[in-house]
Amino acid sequence: MTNNAYLRAVVLAAGLTAALLSTSLPAFAVDDDSSSSSVDLTSIRAKIAAKNYTAALAELRDLAEDNQQADVYNLLGFTLRKTGDLKTSLTYYTKALDLRPDFKAAREYLGELYVEMGDVAKAKDQLVALGELCPGGCEERAGLEKAIAAKAGG
Repeated sequence: MTNNAYLRAVVLAAGLTAALLSTSLPAFAVDDDSSSSSVDLTSIRAKIAAKNYTAALAELRDLAEDNQQADVYNLLGFTLRKTGDLKTSLTYYTKALDLRPDFKAAREYLGELYVEMGDVAKAKDQLVALGELCPGGCEERAGLEKAIAAKAGG
């Protein structure tokens, strides 16, 4: 195989891989840590996407007993917040960030929790942290900015 043919094959393979990855993997905005998880969270993410927080919560609580992982704790915080248990939600977001201080989704959701609790100053602290993690902007930063702006306008 000549060098040109080899390079074309590599570029073609890379393009096909990128195309397959972009079309075959479901997109979940619920968190950004799916690649580092050693547990399968697919069914939990599907329940969350369907807004079936009670079922997701039951499954997450079982997982959390055996898995001390930032993504599990972040999803626990998210589902607890969505079911109205703000105090316990805070505990799990904090645990997630203790394990991974650079976890953008946990920072966004913790900020949104603070907005729901009426503590916009603490929400803005999370926004500052997201600004440091993604100075060029990111989905999590934009989401928290929107939540803070909605609180200020409402």
